[in-house]
Amino acid sequence: MPHIAILTFEGYNELDSLIALGVLNRIKTDDWRVTIATPSPKVTSMNGVVIEQMSTLEEACAADAVIVGSGIATREVVEDPAIMDVLRRLDPSRQLIAAQCSGALVLAKLGLLNDIPACTDLITKPWVVAAGVEVLNQPFYATDNIATAGGCLASHYLAAWIIARLEGKEAADGALHYVAPVGEKEEYMERAWRNITPYLPAATPALV
Repeated sequence: MPHIAILTFEGYNELDSLIALGVLNRIKTDDWRVTIATPSPKVTSMNGVVIEQMSTLEEACAADAVIVGSGIATREVVEDPAIMDVLRRLDPSRQLIAAQCSGALVLAKLGLLNDIPACTDLITKPWVVAAGVEVLNQPFYATDNIATAGGCLASHYLAAWIIARLEGKEAADGALHYVAPVGEKEEYMERAWRNITPYLPAATPALV
């Protein structure tokens, strides 16, 4: 059963966690599980939206794919030993690991972006650069099993990349087509695949 966990911390950005959740849940099979993974029973967003824990950080470290969400307190997250000690169990040799916006800072501090450039948002960029990572001026980038996206509305790129890797491009096509604006679906999907396809392996699915 593929499990995709979206790491969501106090002060999280709703667009980063919940758009990915919605796109990923367009896969309607019994063995597909998407959860919000939090360090506490409840977390409150940067705009006051409270959500309950669906899985723990420990469970996320055993998931098939992980998205590290973004938020206003990411610099506090990377300074929290209790959180970071758990997240050191993340392993791109057996998991797809993706980061949205300031989630790239988490990956950088975990040492998962050594010699790998990343995408992030403009506010987080100097912190990621200071962590020794090259930041690209593009919305999405992936190397092997690690992907990053910059800008809240690039979160569907991460979701589509994960679906394509785990279930194949046709499944990802269906998910993107569903959420794309009416009257702009072909244009929207063409742009998405233009950004994602260069970073897909020659044959997908790849992990499970």
